[in-house]
Amino acid sequence: MAVITQAMILAAGKGTRLRPLTLDTPKPLVEVGGKPLIIWHIKALQAAGITDIAINASWLADKLMDTLGDGSQYGVRLHWSVEDDEPLETAGGIFQALQTGKLQDAPFILVNSDVWTTFDFARLQDYELGADQRAHLLLIDNPEHNSGGDFAINNGLASEHAVGDADKHTFAGISVMSPRLVDGLATGQPAALAPLLKQAMMKFQVTAEVITDNWIDVGTEERLTQINEFIASKGTGTHRGT
Repeated sequence: MAVITQAMILAAGKGTRLRPLTLDTPKPLVEVGGKPLIIWHIKALQAAGITDIAINASWLADKLMDTLGDGSQYGVRLHWSVEDDEPLETAGGIFQALQTGKLQDAPFILVNSDVWTTFDFARLQDYELGADQRAHLLLIDNPEHNSGGDFAINNGLASEHAVGDADKHTFAGISVMSPRLVDGLATGQPAALAPLLKQAMMKFQVTAEVITDNWIDVGTEERLTQINEFIASKGTGTHRGT
């Protein structure tokens, strides 16, 4: 059985919904529970045995890289994929990381830097993508800010549309990805991940599962305040789907 040994954290966004906080602080360095949000992911990946981590950076990239360095202080190796002032978006960022060797040509765990979760990444280490499979997505029950959900699960396969009694769930920003998902993209051209996922779903190449771990999208000042208050008062044991 193949073991996944690498991950990528998407960290190139400008964090416009958190302004003015993110005018001079990269969104991944916004503090949650007393430490930068991205460090929660780095430490969780390291605890799961994932020590090669690619990070794409664009907005205030120098500050992000100066703070995290080469990752040795966290017991990992960080591989920086620096983009121009205008980010390459999610799929474009993955493509550049692969083209420049920051990611190896093998399946990897993909994590959005702007979510907070207690999910144990070790649960994905032994996940083996099928020969034609392009991704395995983690979904959560719909939070208030995304009540309509993103994707449904039909017979284990992810779908943009629900079938029968299936409910749509929200993409948790955590997945196992095949490099083949971004094949054919143009170097240096921005490209979003969602359209590629939807195309792959139509070919039955994307699976999904619903997780019940603590999770929040730290996308606004209100939700940032909520998670900081929660961690300060209760720790990290029971919070999910806010």
